[in-house]
Order: sequence, then C-alpha cells, then structure tokens
Amino acid sequence: MTLIRPCPTCQKDVDIKNATARPFCSERCRLIDLGAWAEESYKIPTQASNNEPFNPHD
Repeated sequence: MTLIRPCPTCQKDVDIKNATARPFCSERCRLIDLGAWAEESYKIPTQASNNEPFNPHD
C-alpha cells in the first residue's frame, strides 16, 4: 500500500513509505525547510492577553 502526501516545501507528491527524506521529496526540500526555521520564517500565532509588551524579567 502506498501513502502519497504532498511535500511540505514544494507540494510534489511523495510516497511516504519509500521517501528517504520523508516527509519531504528530497534532501533539497528538507534543507530549505530547515533554513526557514533557522531564519525564523515560521511563526506560531498567539493572542496577547493585554496590550503591554512582554517583559521576560517580570
């Protein structure tokens, strides 16, 4: 049974069971994703509880 999913980077179809760079289609797409994390391109949305800026020393 094959399990086909889109590559998170380029959206190319990937056979997840046989992919060596899973869930990516290639090592190139894996490194592009790693670079995006390293450059902080990905953000996790949050909702501020008040209008005051965050102070880690409080």
